[in-house]
Amino acid sequence: MIVFPNAKINIGLRITGNRSDGYHDIETIFYPVRLTDALEFVVSDQSIPKDILQVTGIDTGSEPDDNLVIKTLLKLRGNFSFPFLKIHLHKVIPVGAGLGGGSSDAACMLKIINKHFGLNIDNFSLKVLALEVGSDCPFFVDNVPSLASGRGEIFTSVKPVLSGNYLVIVNPGVGINTGEAYKNCRTEVPLTSLRQLIERPVIEWKGLIVNDFEDFAFTKHPIIHNIKEELYKSNAIFSLMSGSGSSVYGIFSEKPKLTEKLKENVIWEGVM
Repeated sequence: MIVFPNAKINIGLRITGNRSDGYHDIETIFYPVRLTDALEFVVSDQSIPKDILQVTGIDTGSEPDDNLVIKTLLKLRGNFSFPFLKIHLHKVIPVGAGLGGGSSDAACMLKIINKHFGLNIDNFSLKVLALEVGSDCPFFVDNVPSLASGRGEIFTSVKPVLSGNYLVIVNPGVGINTGEAYKNCRTEVPLTSLRQLIERPVIEWKGLIVNDFEDFAFTKHPIIHNIKEELYKSNAIFSLMSGSGSSVYGIFSEKPKLTEKLKENVIWEGVM
């Protein structure tokens, strides 16, 4: 069985408070995009008493047993019985890019195992399991544009506000450590909720919808700031870094003529 876990971008990201559990309260819009990995599994030979994961494509920088796909299977096996699997994950979504690739892989693994082996796990329980893997994993269970709050696990669906626009995602090839990014950002409750701001036309978002991680990311890796500036030079009507970085996206009213500096780092583009 094969599925294609998709990436997401963040429309705005505000860090609104510190939590007693060590996490942070945030407010963001998770928005699915069609940049995908490929995830396939077959039932393993009975003589191999474990799940085996092969990863190809972009280097994840970690061993297969440390991959969220394997960690997800281990959590499932704590409560459900199903055969051991041979899994092939082909990575296209960059790691440490603010696009949720690892979380999407994990959530897709949950959903396809539940469906294929008839585990009858309801949607709410799938999200509970996904949250144990990662804060943004539950988003990929429903995989629809959503306002996320709390530590990023409380979702309210929103309108597909990017429909009809042209999206360009650029990745500079540098990674941002999420923990380090949080440590270097201050918390502040915004005066206006993202739910209200996205009701405005996209052309009005510049300066209103922000990502609190950008200042840290721009200082650590100036290339990220340069990419955002180049997107605006290419007539983006809105541009923002996604998540804690390092990818930056630009929203255009039509397919743009990108500068040469951007073309070499574009990882996805298309009509939303």
